[in-house]
Amino acid sequence: MLQTSALVDTLKQQLKASGKTYADIATDLDLSEASVKRLFSERNFTLQRLEIICDAIGISFFQLVEKMSHQQQSLTQLTLDQERDVANDVVLLLIAVSVINGFSFEDLVSQYKISETECIQKLAQLDRLKLIELLPGNRIRLLVSPNFNWLPNGPIQKFFQDKVEQDFFSSRFDKQNEKLLVLNAVLSPAANAELQRKMQTLAHDFNTIMKRDAQLPLSERKGTTMVLALRQWQYSLFKHLRK
Repeated sequence: MLQTSALVDTLKQQLKASGKTYADIATDLDLSEASVKRLFSERNFTLQRLEIICDAIGISFFQLVEKMSHQQQSLTQLTLDQERDVANDVVLLLIAVSVINGFSFEDLVSQYKISETECIQKLAQLDRLKLIELLPGNRIRLLVSPNFNWLPNGPIQKFFQDKVEQDFFSSRFDKQNEKLLVLNAVLSPAANAELQRKMQTLAHDFNTIMKRDAQLPLSERKGTTMVLALRQWQYSLFKHLRK
């Protein structure tokens, strides 16, 4: 069902881009405009009708499928509403973060105190949010790109800042598998922008390594978090000394 919905959503985007209206398509299909609107809302098309619409807007059915696939693979962020839905449900958030990190259904039920039934329900929610596709046998297909990020200052980022930040930085960062660097400099805007690009490259490398390690058994992997931050900032205690 998710693939059908995604295909129709892509078709609607291409229809709008072509400048065609439902009334135009109604003429091509020999239907009323109301019937065409119902086809789109119910996502109920025959292959023949899909091909007629594709011809009308100047693309092939193969190109439509290709555009849908490209959009699915290029999902780099959720919408604000989608993030709210995830952030408001702690179990859903836990499962969302886990599947992004390559967890299978078996990994989820073996690692967390959650029943198979509840796990399936939460995965179905993520399916409806188009974060994943829940396949037969409870297999999970991730629908986000390797450089997926949470929205800047979005609901999930705020959740982690409010709930997790203090716990994360409670460590002394002196263990072999920990590292904390705090660097200070006086930089130009151009230098700041260059460092931000390098941070984004490092984030991409982090995701690439995560995807590679996803092939290993879960028993050989440990949850790992990396925080990168850069801003023009001075400690508030120094503010009274500034002119």
